[in-house]
Formats: sequence, C-alpha cells, structure tokens
Amino acid sequence: MVILTFSLAALFPAYEGHTAATPEVRGLRVGENPGFTRLVIDADRRLDVKILFLADPYRMVIDLPEVRFAVAAKGHAPGRGVVGALRFGLFRPGVSRIVLDLTRPVRLSRRFDLPPRGTGNWRLVFDLRPVAPADYQVTRKPLVEVNGANGTRPSPAQELPARPKARPKIPARPLIYLDPGHGGMDPGAPGALGTPEKYITLAVAREARRVIQASGRYRARLTRERDVFLPLRRRIAIARAGGADLFVSLHADSLKNRRVRGATVYTLSETASDREAAALAARENKADVLAGLDLGREAPEVADILISLAQREAMNRASHFANLLVPELRKRIRVRRNAHRFAGFVVLKAPDVPSVLVEMGYLSNRQDAAMMGSKAGRRRIAEGLLAGIDRYFSELRAASGS
Repeated sequence: MVILTFSLAALFPAYEGHTAATPEVRGLRVGENPGFTRLVIDADRRLDVKILFLADPYRMVIDLPEVRFAVAAKGHAPGRGVVGALRFGLFRPGVSRIVLDLTRPVRLSRRFDLPPRGTGNWRLVFDLRPVAPADYQVTRKPLVEVNGANGTRPSPAQELPARPKARPKIPARPLIYLDPGHGGMDPGAPGALGTPEKYITLAVAREARRVIQASGRYRARLTRERDVFLPLRRRIAIARAGGADLFVSLHADSLKNRRVRGATVYTLSETASDREAAALAARENKADVLAGLDLGREAPEVADILISLAQREAMNRASHFANLLVPELRKRIRVRRNAHRFAGFVVLKAPDVPSVLVEMGYLSNRQDAAMMGSKAGRRRIAEGLLAGIDRYFSELRAASGS
C-alpha cells in the first residue's frame, strides 16, 4: 500500500478566532490500495461530516464543522490513486471543507470512524472505488453523517440583499471595497518564499484599508476579514449590498518563468487583451470550482462571462480608473509594460460598480514575493491605490461640477 501523509506537527497558520474548543484536524492521509483509494482524516475528536459528489470536473466534497487544520500542506496537496489532488480550508464561518479532485468517477464504498488507539486521534475513513461514468452519482443535497448516522439536511443559503437604490452620485466620502483574492481551501498562487497568495492579498488589503481610511476622504471595507473562502459572485454581492462606489480585487500571480515581475491592472472585457490575460482570467474564474461549488446549479448568466449593456458605464469608469491607477503604482512599485489589460474576470462583473483587479506582482519571482511580503512593500502598494483613487474621484467631481 502506498500512502501519502502530511505531517501532524507542522506549523499551519491558525484562523482568527479559534480557541482551544475549536476541533483540530491533525492529519490527512491518502493511501492507494488494490481496487480502492483510502482517505483518512486524523482529528482530535469525532466530527460530523457532509459529503457531496460533483461533476464537470469530478470532485468529492467533505464538509466539517469549523476546524483548525494543523497539517503541513498550506491548503493544498497532491493525491494518490483516484485522488489527483486535494484542498482544504475554511469554506464559510462554521464550515470547513476538504475538496478532492478525482481522476475518474468513483463511489464511496465504505465510510467509518475509528476511536483513538494510543495516538489520541480519531480517524475518519473514506474508501473510494472507481466506477463507470454512467454509474457516477452526483449529489445535489449533501449526504450528512452525524457520527456515522446518515441523513439529509439542506445547505444554508448565502444570498445577500440587493444593492441599496437611493445613493448620491458621488458621496462626500466614497466607499471603497477591497477584495482580498482567494481564501480558505483556495490558496491561490504558491509563493516562491513559501507564503501562498491568500495570505498576501489579505495582508495588503488590511494595510490598504488602513491607509485609505486614514486619509479621511474615503471609507474602506474588505469583502473578507479572515482566511475564509468566498464564491466569486458573493464577493460582488457583498460590495453591491454595502453600497460600494469602487471595487478593487487584489491578487498576486505566478508563472513558470520566474524572471517575470511587476504589477498589472485588469478591467472587464468580452475579449482578452492577450493570451496571458485570457489564461489568468480562466484560472481565476475556476476559484468556485476549486472550492467545491456546483456551478451546474447556477443560472447561465452566472456561469458565463458575457457582458450586458447595463455594465457599460461601470466598465468605462473602471477603465478610466485603471488608466489613472497604473502610473501611481509605477511611482512606488515595479509595473509591467502594457500594465492595463483586459479579460473576462467573473469577479469584475458587478453591473453598477466600477471594478478593477490588481495583480500586485508575481509570487513566482523572489523579488516581487519579498516586496509583497514586507511591511514596506504593502505600504507602497496601499499608497499607490490611494493616489489612484484620489485622481479618479477628483476627476469625477470636476466632470460633474460637484
């Protein structure tokens, strides 16, 4: 039997708000056996689980109560057998999620728990056997196992109210929503210095919020305050429900060519400006799939990247903001040539909020990674954002005569 093990003793960053009462997952082990693949979750106590099987692509989703993952891999790891890879992290407050990318259709042939035997750990065991595609069963509602007892229970909705209607055209203190990319079981790009994208984006967003609010000219909020997964459309919904005047999604890319470095600002377009932009948008738009969401249940207008006429004004304003932002970033950090690019990012599809996506640099490049990981680098990015925001709203007010 071949077993892939992630160390139990490694230091993995704890989620904010965790206490000694928070359950702890201490290990994830994938073993390849004749005829089946076994996943073992080592935990400090017995845990209730919910199981989903999804298609396009094939995935197995295991939902747990909110736990601390005290394992070596930082949110993702390779698999064995029918498990191509797995990811894990906080899916939403109260729910942690493990997503298994399946190399082929499977069925759950056995599921059982083993009590501690000298290690102090409970073991949650899942045996997966290959099946023909016609025999693969997609589960629309999760199979719930409460300490081994099967049942069903619907997942809670995550809807938000519509955007407030009555709002001034240019408020006295415009509201800027900063969106730290990735989070939870979606770590984003790996870092050349060991820190994945999801931590970098959150750290920069917190610094940018501090700098923007300290100016006294704006209010600033974050779409996520902790290491939690947010679906792409929910990021948009949070900003719209909050009454955002500007939406800035923060990311850090990674390429095979580690010499490439520098920031880029993206705005929404039906057609990508270049192959790199198209490839980046395709990767970013897969975030919901990586987190185990069933996109087959979404309406077609949610899943595609078509752009309606209602978005044209917001798109034009976003493009104008990007053109003002690029030179301000260039004064403070390295920026790529042709730094304003276009692609069909789902997270930029708010119909009434000007939205940009800022790739702050390349985590695959050690210099960029060090800059984004440093306090001084984060401050320079934040000051560049503030300067671009100042120019944008100053021109809007001048054009409107306010």
